[in-house]
Amino acid sequence: MSDDLPREKFQAYLTRKGLRVTNQRVAIFDAAFAQKEHFTAEQLLDHARAIDDSVSRATVYRTLPLMTESQILREVDIGSGEKYYRPASSTNTQVAQVVCVDCDKIFEISAPFMEWYGSTVSLKLGLKPISQRLQVSAHCIAYRQAGRCPNRIKK
Repeated sequence: MSDDLPREKFQAYLTRKGLRVTNQRVAIFDAAFAQKEHFTAEQLLDHARAIDDSVSRATVYRTLPLMTESQILREVDIGSGEKYYRPASSTNTQVAQVVCVDCDKIFEISAPFMEWYGSTVSLKLGLKPISQRLQVSAHCIAYRQAGRCPNRIKK
């Protein structure tokens, strides 16, 4: 996905909310969209400060909800008490998350069946689905066998 469309979407969202497009928010946006993996708020802070050292922790924590509300970032909660984020993809909205409890890594795979499944089970109950998620927790086979894993996230 090109950065231009999400950037324009985010800027339009800020304008609608009566908020300014500041250099710090642009640095946070650029840092978020430069990431290839899921990231935490603290990791985003480090990356944003590498772009603009005036970015504050408070600005990151205030900007993340704006980015998720504007639907340019997805928030992922794996039940660890810490939220993870990833740029939203317009090409694949139906994804399942597989969380490795040994490697601390979140994998995402295409799950086109989710829309059908969510609609089917909801309609049987007389409901209309508004959101859904599929998340699987798994153990790393390489970690269990060798005691180390190439996917392990360094903290």
